[in-house]
Amino acid sequence: MLGLPFFTPMRDPGAVFDIYGPTQQDGPLGEVLASLVKPPFFPIHMAEFRGELRFHDLSGAEELVIGTARVTVRSIPHIGHTLGFRIEADGVTVVYMSDHQAPLDRRTVDDRVLELCRGADLLIHDGQYTDAEFATLSDFGHSTAAYAVHVAERAGVHRLSLFHHDPAHTDDDIDLILAHALRCVPVSSGLEVTAASEGSSIELVKTPS
Repeated sequence: MLGLPFFTPMRDPGAVFDIYGPTQQDGPLGEVLASLVKPPFFPIHMAEFRGELRFHDLSGAEELVIGTARVTVRSIPHIGHTLGFRIEADGVTVVYMSDHQAPLDRRTVDDRVLELCRGADLLIHDGQYTDAEFATLSDFGHSTAAYAVHVAERAGVHRLSLFHHDPAHTDDDIDLILAHALRCVPVSSGLEVTAASEGSSIELVKTPS
């Protein structure tokens, strides 16, 4: 969410953005963000952007219809209130789960996570840590690539895109993490795994019934 002020279209007069996010303990989502996006943390205040922001606070138990898309929203394990999104449109399903705290056993999968992921064409999932890093960062709110594969396999996902890369990781590090993730995929599952990268795209086509 803190990357939002760097979204260039927010500077365009007449632009309108609907922001859907988790309810916050300290007040409405828009007010909490505005309390951070201001001097001395940021050069201008949120109200000075030319685009209009419309915030929608979500509890994590919503079923939304936005345009032609059906969106299922659930609270998922993380530090603080965090949401996962299942988006169904034009015969395909994409699940967005950028922040997901893996359990210590890295085997248990929360029922709400399985509900969102079940049978998805594409799962974009937190895969920030290696197994070795998770040993000392298990309470930082993120997952390993191997756990992301486990979630995808349990839920019958078709494609997994590893996301939320650690800023300290180089491209070579991510290549190694992806190679490890691929070794974790059961041969019989048919799961495809990639690492998300800037500018990459995945074409999803409705499977004929």
